[in-house]
Amino acid sequence: MSIDKRICESVIKCMLSMQRYPWEQGACAQALYEAGYDELWIPMAYDSVKRMSDDGRLAMIGGEVAVSDPAANGEVCLRAYQMTGDESFKSGADRMLDFLLNKAPRTGDGIICHNNVSFKEGFSPYQLWIDGIYMVPPFLAVMGYLDEAVTQIRGYITHLYDKDAGLFYHIVDVENQRFVRKVHWATGNGWALMGLARVIEEADRQNRSDIRNELTGFVKGLLDSLFKYQLPDGRFRDILDDPESFTDGASAMMMTASVYRMVLGGFLDLWAKKENYENIDSVKSDYLDRAGKAYETVQTKVDSYGLIREVSGCPHFISEGTSAEAQAAFIMAAAWRSRCEDYVSLKKRIES
Repeated sequence: MSIDKRICESVIKCMLSMQRYPWEQGACAQALYEAGYDELWIPMAYDSVKRMSDDGRLAMIGGEVAVSDPAANGEVCLRAYQMTGDESFKSGADRMLDFLLNKAPRTGDGIICHNNVSFKEGFSPYQLWIDGIYMVPPFLAVMGYLDEAVTQIRGYITHLYDKDAGLFYHIVDVENQRFVRKVHWATGNGWALMGLARVIEEADRQNRSDIRNELTGFVKGLLDSLFKYQLPDGRFRDILDDPESFTDGASAMMMTASVYRMVLGGFLDLWAKKENYENIDSVKSDYLDRAGKAYETVQTKVDSYGLIREVSGCPHFISEGTSAEAQAAFIMAAAWRSRCEDYVSLKKRIES
């Protein structure tokens, strides 16, 4: 099943009609940026600057406690400045960066907290949510702070990565060394994949093969662990290892976007070369088949309004529903799938 552009347009229109918290504004704008809809993501970047808080956090509507989420808007502000020359976009990106580097609350070992309060009684505000690996490190990387981005990533791995399962837990209170939500949340691992893939891409642009190789190896391990729980239709359970959990399509789209991005960027090939791995074509074929199956299934879950059904639902993400981030993940998956298809088609024409 190829990409149905009418479905993609329907998903985009629906996404733009949805109310959005800071992370949703950022993820949706980023999706449209990656899909090439300049006429849409630039105005969204503009509004994220207009909705900036006094301390420099972007798109602060309904997110007064958010620390890491606003940074999801950062890259589109940077790209809007590069495309338009409008200094207000640069100011927005710079102030967001300043907040992260100099104002944001951090754990004792220097990792930026997710919020400035705790939503759970008995826990401190010094919490890390795996969602944040998408919100903060990619923005730091594109702003020239690649080493700090990797420091943040390593912190998430230290505090949230379950080595036995090869997956991330959701939320930890670092100060009290207690998990707030000790589950292998599929969407959380999806956020991690998408964030890591973007940092790998930026490391490659900056000729930092050390970082690129370190993170590529980690992402491959994360994908392999995730695939152990992939359902026959390509999706995942909301809690990956809970057979009673509902089926979620958002995490499947996050995985799909990441796989296409990694394959198209040649990062798996570079990993194979570094590891002296000879059967990389079979790995890529398997990954692409898994991503393709997920996309084809989720495409059938788009209703007549453009809403993607059977995903982890906003605002609490503990039951089935709908969400702006699921819409964004689908758009990203479609964009990277299309690029892969174009690349394969061009390669075949050249070889023939």
